[in-house]
Amino acid sequence: MGIPESQLETWSHQGSITQSSETYGIIKRTLENDKAPYNGKNYKIFLQGSYGNDTNIYTESDVDVIIQLDDVYYSDTSDLSPEDKEAYDLAFIPATYSYDEYKKDVRNVLEDKFGKDVSVGSKALTIAANGNRRKADVIAAMQYRRYSSFKNSHTTNFEEGICFFNDENKIIANYPKQHSSNLTLKHQDTNKWLKPMIRIIKNLRSKLVSDGLLKPGIAPSYFLEGLLYNIPSAKFGSSYGDCFVNAINWIQQEADKSKLVCANEQYYLLWNNSPTSWEKADAEAFLTAATKLWNDW
Repeated sequence: MGIPESQLETWSHQGSITQSSETYGIIKRTLENDKAPYNGKNYKIFLQGSYGNDTNIYTESDVDVIIQLDDVYYSDTSDLSPEDKEAYDLAFIPATYSYDEYKKDVRNVLEDKFGKDVSVGSKALTIAANGNRRKADVIAAMQYRRYSSFKNSHTTNFEEGICFFNDENKIIANYPKQHSSNLTLKHQDTNKWLKPMIRIIKNLRSKLVSDGLLKPGIAPSYFLEGLLYNIPSAKFGSSYGDCFVNAINWIQQEADKSKLVCANEQYYLLWNNSPTSWEKADAEAFLTAATKLWNDW
């Protein structure tokens, strides 16, 4: 029978914008405090995640904020030739401001403003919701560079991302700006069907979880965005129902799942034991549950 178009239309709507915008504004102004220890260094503050990408739904409107320090960066030099790696090593200058110091400074600035509403998670500094302020996650990140060439300090090629360390002191590198830019380009290429379909898939995921048909945490929004990013643009259009059927059929019947990529196009989407990729079994569990919900509606 399939999920009615009217239900899909409801699920396609964007969640809170005003409260999320106000929350981001408060956090951004707090981080820009001229008394912060990192004040005077080169940094930038920006959004990532569902609200930043206009894919937030009513039940998932947390605000994800990045404060990226550019005066210190970490590098991936694995693609450099031996000659370029030697040039990189000669030009390398060790940083004097450690990541731990930086994250502690960001935490102190947030605690001065939000007090006990701030807690430390495995990756982010979380600010609890309070009144009209929404829950927010702040990641203290440093610039990350994946080099493809290095001749000297002024002649280089690299892909810029962000990196941070989790509570196990493992570095995690990601590319939120590429993710956002690629989603927007794909949204335009699908005649603006992509982002409403992402919101539909997220709401469908939420229903599966609330109905006990899918374990919480199995299908993070970031990976759902990546999943739909891989769908050929020609599969979108006509109706939300057709989009859903076309997308699931393409993934399950036509796609080479080993070649699906994250929306940032820097990592494979389905890859086991990687903090930046979706566990294959989890992806299959979501696809199976989503298909069953559609067929049994």
